[in-house]
Amino acid sequence: MTLLQLMPDDAPDTVLLRTTDPATIAGALAEHGVELDHWPVRGPVGPDDDSAEVLGRYRAEVDELRARKGFRLVDVARLHPAPGPEWAERAATARSTFLEEHRHAENEVRYFAHGRGCFSLHLDDRVHAVVCEAGDLLSVPAGTRHWFDMGTRPDFAAIRFFEEEDGWVGDFTADPIARSFPSLDALLAAPHRPAAP
Repeated sequence: MTLLQLMPDDAPDTVLLRTTDPATIAGALAEHGVELDHWPVRGPVGPDDDSAEVLGRYRAEVDELRARKGFRLVDVARLHPAPGPEWAERAATARSTFLEEHRHAENEVRYFAHGRGCFSLHLDDRVHAVVCEAGDLLSVPAGTRHWFDMGTRPDFAAIRFFEEEDGWVGDFTADPIARSFPSLDALLAAPHRPAAP
């Protein structure tokens, strides 16, 4: 289930809001121009499903979004668990790539066709940690400071939309803020608790 945890950017242990209510999450994100939408999930995505097949399942939605937003390129980013140390090393390298705060020159638009991942958005003086699950379509405005965590055992497939071929390149801020905030695994393990007064 989609989760939002909101924290001050200077107090990662203070939870201002923690909710799984879709309307509350969408409203809190919309205040900052971040869009959260949902598409139907058309089956799990396994290691043997190729990217063309995954895109084919969502052809109508992908084509409509491309036409409406002017995206020129679409691909599928994915990582599935596999036995052996080579996979563990590959997963750790992939995970560390975007765990530092960065921004992009164009909107970052991702549809989770399988699994989950966490976008931590540094918006004004707050961090909005958004755990996206299969069915979630997240659109983060260009220039938004953020980081992404796929967890210690990544298992996801996300359809990515690009305006330009190099639009995904990260501009890293060198701010170590991401190291202080909960990881995807910690967010999922945390018990539900009321928001701070």
